[in-house]
Amino acid sequence: MSSSGFFSGLMQTISTRSRAMFARKDPLALTADVRPDFAVLFEALLSGRGEASGVARAREILDLWQAVDDVQKRDFLCLLARDFGPPLDRLEAAIDAYRAEPGPATLGNLHKVSEPRRQELLRRLNLAPGGIITLVAMREFLLQAKRDEPILDALDDDFEHLFSSWFNRGFLVLQRIDWSTPANVLERIIRYEAVHQIHGWDELRRRLAPPDRRLYAFFHPQLIEDPLIFVEVALAQDIPATIQGVLAEQRDQVDPARATTAVFYSISNTQVGSSRRSSSTTCLIRKLPKEMPLRPTWVFEIE
Repeated sequence: MSSSGFFSGLMQTISTRSRAMFARKDPLALTADVRPDFAVLFEALLSGRGEASGVARAREILDLWQAVDDVQKRDFLCLLARDFGPPLDRLEAAIDAYRAEPGPATLGNLHKVSEPRRQELLRRLNLAPGGIITLVAMREFLLQAKRDEPILDALDDDFEHLFSSWFNRGFLVLQRIDWSTPANVLERIIRYEAVHQIHGWDELRRRLAPPDRRLYAFFHPQLIEDPLIFVEVALAQDIPATIQGVLAEQRDQVDPARATTAVFYSISNTQVGSSRRSSSTTCLIRKLPKEMPLRPTWVFEIE
């Protein structure tokens, strides 16, 4: 299958168009004594009304995020967590209004004003071309930084809340990966395998080419060349005693039509910041029986 054919097939299953991703040719050069005033930029993004200017501002902020050092990245996140929570005066007023007159209207207003301002800020940052991948990287940095900065826990909750929608199972695309998949995707499979390392192209071929092997990946509409999660499956006639038997170079292949067992022996999350792994096996359990005439036994852990 050609590269264009693979990605055309992938995109045909997506109900909405992904925005074109681009990066500035000339990255911002910042010296150690130049510190962007992110608070001013955040307020400008939140107060903006025009879509075009908002997208440009969002891209500017994300470019600055990528250009600054780790200390300034941490300060960026702490600023979001500390100064861009719910508007307390409006929140207190909404609480008082609900207590005085409980009902759908006052409850709805309370729900609305209790949302941290940083959630809307993150939504607007996501409008920038390439925004989603930068926000995933930001979340990955956050997961490390919050170990020393408890204030970041609330910001992490905001990311989790937003990503649960942006990376919803219904929004992701499940695609089978095989030996005809474009090389740039296969290279990422080798690089990101986190459970049972793949030592080069020959070993990858042994996991993809045989008829009793399956590899599936989940793609996001804006990340069509980067699988978010991929799952390796071995079809068998019984439950393997050890993983060595599954990965052995010399083994007897199984006719898929006679397979009774599906062994999910590796699940790798390529984008730690997205944290969307829980639905992968459910999707595969629905897909695999269409390829197997016998009702399989599912095996998720072998050693």
